[in-house]
Amino acid sequence: MTVGNMESAELFDAGKKGRGLRATKELNAGEVVFAEASFSAVVFDSLATQVCHSCFRHQANLHRCAQCKFAHYCDRTCQTACWDEHKQECKAIKKISKVPSENVRLAARVLWRMSKDTGIVSDSQLISVDQLQDHVADLPEEDLKQLKTDVHTFLEYWSYGRQQHSADYISHIFGIIKCNGFTLSDQRGLQAVGVGLFPNLCLVNHDCWPNCTVILNHGNQAALSSALHSQRRIELRALGKISEGQELTVSYVDFLNLSADRQRKLKERFHFECTCEHCSQHIKDDLMMAAAEGEGNKPSADQVKEATAFSKDCLEKIERSRIEKDYHQVVKLCCECLEKQGNVLADTHLYKLRVLSVASEVLSYLQSFPDAADCARRMVEGYTKLYHPSNAQLGMAIMRAGVIHWHAGQIEMGHSLICKAYAILLITHGPNHAITRDLETEMELKMFKKNEYEYHTMREAALKNQPMSHLTGAGLQALPQLHEQLFTITRWQVSQVVLGGQLHQPRADEENRILRFDSHLGVDFGSDADAVIAGDGEFVVQDPAGGIGTRLPTQLSWHPKAGGETGSSIRCITSSSSALITTANRRAA
Repeated sequence: MTVGNMESAELFDAGKKGRGLRATKELNAGEVVFAEASFSAVVFDSLATQVCHSCFRHQANLHRCAQCKFAHYCDRTCQTACWDEHKQECKAIKKISKVPSENVRLAARVLWRMSKDTGIVSDSQLISVDQLQDHVADLPEEDLKQLKTDVHTFLEYWSYGRQQHSADYISHIFGIIKCNGFTLSDQRGLQAVGVGLFPNLCLVNHDCWPNCTVILNHGNQAALSSALHSQRRIELRALGKISEGQELTVSYVDFLNLSADRQRKLKERFHFECTCEHCSQHIKDDLMMAAAEGEGNKPSADQVKEATAFSKDCLEKIERSRIEKDYHQVVKLCCECLEKQGNVLADTHLYKLRVLSVASEVLSYLQSFPDAADCARRMVEGYTKLYHPSNAQLGMAIMRAGVIHWHAGQIEMGHSLICKAYAILLITHGPNHAITRDLETEMELKMFKKNEYEYHTMREAALKNQPMSHLTGAGLQALPQLHEQLFTITRWQVSQVVLGGQLHQPRADEENRILRFDSHLGVDFGSDADAVIAGDGEFVVQDPAGGIGTRLPTQLSWHPKAGGETGSSIRCITSSSSALITTANRRAA
């Protein structure tokens, strides 16, 4: 969907909830309701040197702005794309010789853009930024003190010709950011890395069991052709069928909290009382605090009370040990807590799920994968009974559990979990998101499971540059499908290759729309078709999404020549040394 296209949603009066958005047509699961570029966004202070300030990807070896020495970028392309946002910020940082907090930086970026473009920057923007709710009057005393400090810092930092703003107006902008700021995650969805303001998204109201979800698409600023570049943007996606006229909702908080706790968090952060069905009827609260149900050995109320109190105290100790990075102590505490919970607390009990989550993460870090896999499996089983079936956090949790099982050598269970995660993430993230594309390898895994013999036969043929003519029956029928599936994981644009320590540049062939290397290298790389990649060893790839050193699975694929038969030729790289693709950009599907 085109960024800024709002044909599927419209503004309406949502009664006590104020303004809201509703569907203007019927929507299906996974459909993008709208995509919106950020009005302004900043990287968190703590990650300023680790995350690109343009695309918000977590990267190694970022390039620093030579002027302010604060902003960092993947490369010159990202820096150029971000210059309009960073230009005034760069001057301000140089002027005061220090960098203010992310809240101050974001407020300044918002006002710089409003001074340049006004509060509405496109025809599809439904509301001016400064017309969003601020709830400054509802802030507690402690937050008001922090607000005054931020306003003072802002006035020292701000510079835009002669234009100045009153303290009240600056406070208004800070209030808008506090209530409406959207947390941005890295390209793997594993870490919050920044905060941004998206005016249309701010109009979508909350529901604890929503019909939509929001994800960040980092865009593409690294393709060889600028025509293929795309903006960083959020995408509002339907989680299921939505009828025309139905209100669009997202969840502002994690569902895995008791309804009273969710209501408290929403009141404290967003200043409203949640009256959604799940809060009003306390749906699933019973499961979140349930006792274990053994055969004839139901725990007493006193046992449940004791285990709950022990778990609460233990979780606090676990968190302290995590902060101190005493991971062996974390594992010890988790084991003690799980033993105490034993047959007393149900597998859907929030405290048990929180301990299992920490345990699986830390055990994986310590490479105790079998134990980590057991914890992850139990955690996912509990999550599945509580979360919405298309919840993005559920999909991510199942994906991580699948990876842990892989590392534990439990391949079949890992395959099964990754398949489940892929089905959820196709809805929540879409087929072109970096996370989902990483899971596309499961298409190959499914083929492996369907016919292991034919899979290995085809793989060996590709590795040895042998013809496929000896394949029969199911193998021949599977060939086109496997061909398509294997290409899914080797879809790259390449600008240069090093073989045997020698650099080889491609030359453009516009007629056939491919990048062709010198024929003696025996390999073609396509810009409008998939790369031919086959040979011994593996490629070490500099992947914009995954960082330097990502190992791309190769040795698998062939290139259907224009006008020729699929699989008619296998072209091998026969260099004894591995090939280093020094610049490789994965193509959008």
